[in-house]
Amino acid sequence: PIFSPTDFIQIKGRGTRKHDFRELLFDDTLRESVTQPRKTAFKLFDFFANCEFFEEDFNYDEVLKLPKPSRQAPTDPTDPTDPSAPSAPLTYEHRGADILSTVKEAAIGVGGMKIDRMFYNAFEDTMRANTAVAAAVEAGEWDRVIDYINREVFDKPREFYTLDKLCKAAAVDRRLTLREILEKVFGLIPRFKSKDELLEEEFAKFVADRVPEPPSAIPAIRHYFKAYVTDGHVREIIESRHFTDLATNPVFTTRDFKAVPEPFRTLVPEYIKDYVSLNLFAA
Repeated sequence: PIFSPTDFIQIKGRGTRKHDFRELLFDDTLRESVTQPRKTAFKLFDFFANCEFFEEDFNYDEVLKLPKPSRQAPTDPTDPTDPSAPSAPLTYEHRGADILSTVKEAAIGVGGMKIDRMFYNAFEDTMRANTAVAAAVEAGEWDRVIDYINREVFDKPREFYTLDKLCKAAAVDRRLTLREILEKVFGLIPRFKSKDELLEEEFAKFVADRVPEPPSAIPAIRHYFKAYVTDGHVREIIESRHFTDLATNPVFTTRDFKAVPEPFRTLVPEYIKDYVSLNLFAA
């Protein structure tokens, strides 16, 4: 059982680490056959209802009191009859059968877990209460406030806030910038845009000055644009010009590539390299 929300977040966070399963293959000939090598999900085996405890029962508003240190030193720490001697820790030993009574699988929705939302809300409250941060945001001094948070707020006890933790707690399908988070905290933006919303905005900028002919090719170009931005394997294929590998690619196929007008097969990658921040679209 876990009773510390900090411990639970850290343990749960192990599963959110990125991983490419091709790194485990010793046979290089098998690498090409792995069409989806990157981890997209993970399972948390919870035998003690920890998820339920932190979702439904844990009191996030309770202010815990620190135990007061004992002022009286034990005369003989090894003497069990000495009332000032430390007591032995309570233990439990189970000698029965180790049987699972029920097995239930529950998927975590887009909104994430309550413990993640509370972590993000606590950061919002901390930032609003910080007069230095509030003043810098109001003055539009973004470089100054971002530098301040990186130095004075991130990776500090007790919460050990980091940008990565906040992105996960915000339950958005893409990576956020610290400026975006602060804009949301101080009401400058109503919400975080999804990955697809940002992709649509970037694509609209692209076609504004490059009207495809014929216009019917726009859906194919849009698909190419989004696949190139969001999928590293597609980018590798296009940049290395190993177009035959698209035949087995589940995201963007050879047929999809042929549907893109020839000039745009080069224009799209060049534009994205010059004007689109790929880091924003990382999960």
